[in-house]
Amino acid sequence: MYKGKPLLARFLSLVHDWEMKNRILLSFCLAALVLPAACTQFPALDSRATPELLAADYPALVPIDPLLAKAEGGQVNIPQIENGLTSRVERLQARAAQLRGSVLSGPEKQRLSQGLR
Repeated sequence: MYKGKPLLARFLSLVHDWEMKNRILLSFCLAALVLPAACTQFPALDSRATPELLAADYPALVPIDPLLAKAEGGQVNIPQIENGLTSRVERLQARAAQLRGSVLSGPEKQRLSQGLR
């Protein structure tokens, strides 16, 4: 098979054959792993829906204001909601400012800088 070829050409031919065999083997292994997943039976999710549910109409889309009014007993206190959101934003901004600060205290920074010298 390799008679008459120089040594380098024989070596390169062997390497090429080895790579091709590995690629083919890898393809078969990948197919053996993927094909069973393609044949998997999925659970019958439609069987959980009752016939009444399947025959029902879609819910009507309505504006949100009446829903909010009904949820709050007819009273939506806009200033109270705004104050609550404003105070929450302020608390979150304060926490963010604390997190932006240095993790190390002054003496810890000095000790660390001395250790690096």
